[in-house]
Amino acid sequence: MQYRDILTLPVLAAAALTACRFVSPTGTLPTAAGNTLGVALSDTASGETGSVITLGTAPVEASAAIAKGAAVEVIADGRIVTKDAGVTVGRALQAATAAGQIIEVLLVAN
Repeated sequence: MQYRDILTLPVLAAAALTACRFVSPTGTLPTAAGNTLGVALSDTASGETGSVITLGTAPVEASAAIAKGAAVEVIADGRIVTKDAGVTVGRALQAATAAGQIIEVLLVAN
């Protein structure tokens, strides 16, 4: 999977974090349709420090089919869906045809 991270920050995980899923600004799982800090690069146990891509593109796990170019929002487990009424956290640079697929997403500050 290609991606271009411009800014990756160390984050103290306040909960277990999963690679390729969004992280909240407090180092926990995000609130559904809410704000995020970025995307975890690797699985990180609670209390450990992990790397989070905050600017650029990132590999992100889809929770459903997503069209290329669609704006996306986050669900409570950190995966993404096509934006409905939530906060836009990125734009899909690739299509996902099913849940569980990892796609490249252009991150949007929120």
